[in-house]
Amino acid sequence: MSNKTRVCILAPVNTDKFNQLLLEAVTPVIPPDFEVEVRNLTEGHDCIESRTDWLHNGYPVVELAKQLEQEGFQGIWLSDFDMCGVEAAREVVDIPIIGGFPTSAFTALALSQRFSILTILDSTLAMQRGHILTYGLEDSFASIRAIDCPVDQLSNVDVVVVKAFELALKAIKEDGAQSILLGCTGFVGVAARLSTMLEEALQTYVPVIDPNQAGFSFLVSLVRLRIRPSRLCYAKYDES
Repeated sequence: MSNKTRVCILAPVNTDKFNQLLLEAVTPVIPPDFEVEVRNLTEGHDCIESRTDWLHNGYPVVELAKQLEQEGFQGIWLSDFDMCGVEAAREVVDIPIIGGFPTSAFTALALSQRFSILTILDSTLAMQRGHILTYGLEDSFASIRAIDCPVDQLSNVDVVVVKAFELALKAIKEDGAQSILLGCTGFVGVAARLSTMLEEALQTYVPVIDPNQAGFSFLVSLVRLRIRPSRLCYAKYDES
């Protein structure tokens, strides 16, 4: 039997087509003493591009999180910038479950004072502005811009990087951003390339935060510290 710490990447969508990509996204930051598996939902929508998708897939996330805890996983990285089902799942499991926005935002704020978000579609703009209000980050928030690219087209990284570069420059020059958050976990393979392009164009370094690597790395820290969400905030749900 392996002595490695077991954590799970949970893709909150009803398809396994992103599973291998999500694993590859975090592979550079997986510690050697951790064992990682990827699971996805078996119901709900196959992508999250609106509040309706988010709500529809939320409860299946809760159910799968319970199952993963019962299987012995010690932490869950919920691979969604908008944290589908995370808050509710914290009421039913006693292991850390982490989503994308707060880990990305607070990573950016460890490196700068103002950040902008690059998201996928106009349908996600208002939803992600809501995260800024929830976490009280209005003074640190520069802007949010959509690259007009649905989730199923994010695999065309060359096109995505070009679109992201154009909007990142505007966020920096026009909105005062000092760091950039990629507002979808489907932005795989984009952060490093975009950071290099920005540094070449601006002759200075600008952090570009990959939500998968930022979120997974933070989960690893919580698991190592053996801490989990507060029961003063997330009261245990009584299923009786």
